[in-house]
Amino acid sequence: MANESLTAELALGLSVAAAHVLGDAGAFEGHRPVAVVGRDPRASGEFLEAAVIAGLASAGVDVLRVGVLPTPAVAYLTGALGADFGVMLSASHNAMPDNGIKFLARGGHKLDDALEDAIEAHYRRYGAGDESWNRPTGAAVGRVRQYNEGFDRYVAHLVAVLPNRLDGVKVVIDGAHGAAARVAPEAFARAGAEVVYTLGTEPTGLNINDGVGSTHLDKLCAAMKEHKADLGIALDGDADRCLAADADGNEVDGDQIIAILAVAMKEAGTLRRNTAVATVMSNLGFKLAMEREGVGLVQTAVGDRYVLEEMKHHGYALGGEQSGHVILLDHATTGDGTLTGLMLGARLAATKQPLADLAAVMTRLPQVMINVKGVDKNRVESCVELQLAVTEAEAELGGTGRVLLRKSGTEPLVRVMVEAVGHAQAQDVCQRLADAVRLHLG
Repeated sequence: MANESLTAELALGLSVAAAHVLGDAGAFEGHRPVAVVGRDPRASGEFLEAAVIAGLASAGVDVLRVGVLPTPAVAYLTGALGADFGVMLSASHNAMPDNGIKFLARGGHKLDDALEDAIEAHYRRYGAGDESWNRPTGAAVGRVRQYNEGFDRYVAHLVAVLPNRLDGVKVVIDGAHGAAARVAPEAFARAGAEVVYTLGTEPTGLNINDGVGSTHLDKLCAAMKEHKADLGIALDGDADRCLAADADGNEVDGDQIIAILAVAMKEAGTLRRNTAVATVMSNLGFKLAMEREGVGLVQTAVGDRYVLEEMKHHGYALGGEQSGHVILLDHATTGDGTLTGLMLGARLAATKQPLADLAAVMTRLPQVMINVKGVDKNRVESCVELQLAVTEAEAELGGTGRVLLRKSGTEPLVRVMVEAVGHAQAQDVCQRLADAVRLHLG
């Protein structure tokens, strides 16, 4: 929580540590370093931004302060402006009291794990009151400049990369009272869409993600029916993810969005290696749809970072998660919710088809997940009895279902997920496997 575990002192110290570590790693190449700093609108971002900027400037880093913009906008501007690194202050879809600090490498890419670890280690060794370094003085201290052009430059980029305009498409936008509250409506309007209604676009610093956004779709779905729109999009607090709703107020999740875009990109010849990347949590219906459409599928561990690593390593252009993190690597270095929504709109405009028809490219199989707590999660793969139970469940489901047992990376629990043709069967098999986990790992 901001101002408890994430304090101004921590933010300042981490910023100094980042400047030192990146400088030692040769990221600045002998020139005066520049960093782009942005934030989402939550209240704590104001003092944390000040602390980050103070830390960077005290370490001799010039700062371009772009203000409230989405995480993908800060990433884009870091690359477009030739900055040495970027800093984004946001807790994404978390509640308002939380906040976080994300450092971005040159080009707007995620820092390597080794560099992140080095920054943390440097801070833990020296802290915010580090007196062991020669502080720059006089003209050597970092200068701070407000960069107000960031908004227009980012919106122009979003519109420029679209394959076609969105003329004739009626859109409802839920900005989560977050970082894209201004960006998303402006981008859709410039792209030619008719923005018939917005919600979650009046951030106060206290209402981010509060009953709106990608984790609360009920208001968006209701607005779709009321305003007779063609496309509804819901972003999260820092706008790196997007979920959608069709004209009847039905949710269109990340799997369906990726499926729609994969087909569009295959037709356009922009789906590199004719392959999409998703995680093991993607619905089996998505996998079956990709097979039917002749699109290859690579699945990774859960987490957009693993999707991005796979895409960068093998040169894929499209990937993402069921939760709405969609990465279009030809145009963005991270998930970009506004760009994702715009691409959906472009597909609607190009095909003249309703979103529901486009989303029907895949059929979501019923998916049930149970979190089993208080068990030895590290024995999931080695427990013979449990693996036998999984084998029996898979045989029962045949080729029309799927079983996944996964230990949590942060909690003492095992996640049991089952997909089947019918919800009753999925629930029954999932409950039996959860009981087996308790029995054999308890």
